[in-house]
Amino acid sequence: MTAAHYINGHWQHGEGVDCITVYDPALGQPFAELIAASPAQVDQAVAAARSALPAWRNVSAQQRAAYLRGFAEHIDQRREALIALQMQNNGKPHHEAVVDIDDAVATFNYYAGLAEQLTARQGREVPLSAPGFTAHTRLDPVGVVGLIVPWNFPLVTSAWKLAPALAAGCTVVLKPSEITPLIEQTYGQIADALGLPAGVLNIVGGKAETGAALSNHPGIDKLSFTGSNAVGSQVMRSAATFCRPVTLELGGKSAILVFDDCDLDQAVEWIVAGICWNAGQMCSATSRLLVQDSIADALLLRLKSAFETLRVGNPLTAEVDMGPLTSQAQWSKVNDYFAIARAENLQCMAGGEVVRDPGWFVTPTLYADVPLTSRLWGEEIFGPLLCTHRFSSEDDAVALANDSRFGLVATVISADLVRAERIANTLDVGHVWINSAQAVFVETSWGGTKGSGIGRELGPWGLAAYQSVKHVTRCLG
Repeated sequence: MTAAHYINGHWQHGEGVDCITVYDPALGQPFAELIAASPAQVDQAVAAARSALPAWRNVSAQQRAAYLRGFAEHIDQRREALIALQMQNNGKPHHEAVVDIDDAVATFNYYAGLAEQLTARQGREVPLSAPGFTAHTRLDPVGVVGLIVPWNFPLVTSAWKLAPALAAGCTVVLKPSEITPLIEQTYGQIADALGLPAGVLNIVGGKAETGAALSNHPGIDKLSFTGSNAVGSQVMRSAATFCRPVTLELGGKSAILVFDDCDLDQAVEWIVAGICWNAGQMCSATSRLLVQDSIADALLLRLKSAFETLRVGNPLTAEVDMGPLTSQAQWSKVNDYFAIARAENLQCMAGGEVVRDPGWFVTPTLYADVPLTSRLWGEEIFGPLLCTHRFSSEDDAVALANDSRFGLVATVISADLVRAERIANTLDVGHVWINSAQAVFVETSWGGTKGSGIGRELGPWGLAAYQSVKHVTRCLG
């Protein structure tokens, strides 16, 4: 068993009750084991972060920026090993794993740049409406933060949280997913290599017990969680107990709207990317295709062909377009939805099958003319299952897109850019792409409306999530 938990600058063996088995999903076989952190070890991690906070918050912003650039450099230096681990533990094709590493590097470099600007932003004078007073603002770190990250984009989602938290002057307790617990250990290794002060970054792995111990801990000043709505609700209840801030990035059931003036072949490329990237295991997957009725038949035939020609397989042994689902539990869940589709008599144009040979594979799946009452239309599945529905008018398309309890992202495909921008303005989501695949840039915001969560990550908004605004007002008399 490896010493998998990084607490107060030291690696520790787990003392929890759970044994975590790490799998290669393309083979359905384990390749590592570790023992979860115990609640007592979570206590140690929070205490270490609390002890390190006063000194870290007073480290110059320039020095914090230097540490962040160090994280970016070390991730880049470990690129090949990290790509291989993403492929082995997540089942990501090589080209997707490369994007993940580039994303993490860019995130740390970006927040290093924002950290370098913090000194200039401190003490800005606030114009007042009455004479005789002066006021200025400070941007203080919110304190000790608990970060709980998912399995579908490990290293990336943690970078989105860790980099701005450290830039702001917060100290951190990070809990990776028990499905992909290994790659986040890289951050502890880099902290050692950089000489990051002990306690600034702590990593405790485990299952639900470890996550509950962290989210319920009275020593945490803020929680940031990415994952399912069910667990997000529990995290929000924990935050409410202590009246502390929380950022939640939750589920999605996003729409991609395709109008009849589009280039059909280009539209197919964007549609496939929106549902098959990471085998559809994305909160942002555009799993509801809304297509204008005059081009629906032609587009669906092209999609059928595209789905059937996607190369699905083990990314470690072949060049593939899509790998396996990351866990057996997710594979079983998708299989359950295939059964629901059969029970609902949905029209399956491509796919609709799970494959166990030997790993956790599913076929890219296309359902045509799905009723709005179908469970597959309304529920987040987290797999490469695309449901389609036709519309006749722009108003109809927008109404269908917004008819969801989620509101994370959407994509609009149209040659009429004026119309596309108009539609983007009416969609109840946090991010809209126009005539594009899901390109996510660290400079833009990430987060949603309705059931997709609370708050924003990335961009300056991601940094602000870890800052507390303080005003200092002084009488001049």
